[in-house]
Amino acid sequence: MADQTAKLDWRDGVPIATAFDDPYYSLDDGLAETRHVFLAGNDLPARFAGDFHIAELGFGTGLNFLVTWAAWNEAGRPGALRFTSFEAFPMDEGDMRDALGHFTELAPYAETFLAHWAPGQRDVTLPDGPTLDVIIGDARETLPAWEGQADAWFLDGFSPAKNPELWNSTLLQSVGQNTKPGGTAATYSAAGHVRRSLTEAGFTVARTPGYGRKRHMTRARLDAE
Repeated sequence: MADQTAKLDWRDGVPIATAFDDPYYSLDDGLAETRHVFLAGNDLPARFAGDFHIAELGFGTGLNFLVTWAAWNEAGRPGALRFTSFEAFPMDEGDMRDALGHFTELAPYAETFLAHWAPGQRDVTLPDGPTLDVIIGDARETLPAWEGQADAWFLDGFSPAKNPELWNSTLLQSVGQNTKPGGTAATYSAAGHVRRSLTEAGFTVARTPGYGRKRHMTRARLDAE
């Protein structure tokens, strides 16, 4: 089997996926971007209550996971957080450590995460933290085989123009099928075909203000049964 580890360039300290010529997070402020797009975009942390399951397309550096874990802890609500992510090209641990090292306020979470997880591990329960499951492989194959149901989705693949495989209508249909009634999804992309595919998958879709250089993003809510 060919090496599927992510290949990187670095630009001003930000990792760039060479296969897609796209950064893993905002060149402006990756932390603020995650909070705006994926937390606020899914009405989090306000919705945290009881057992809550987040699913994600594109684990990347793990930044979204760490930001979510910190927000969960700060919310202080009872229950358990589960985070499932689908990733085709897992990042080398050293590269991941370098990328996360820029976010000093997340350092305690990053250290705990990196000490307990390695690519290929499944269902890792972190000390006093969430359960993390990173499913390695092509999401077009792994997501349809997944039996989970998410309360919220982080759709964080590389740009649809550069990584169209992660944004096709069949895959987004699987996202809808693996979302609880009333569940949500958010993405930095406001591409028309992405919004149409989410609508076809059963979501009510809205284009809302984006973060930084992106004028718009997409928020979606699955119609309740």
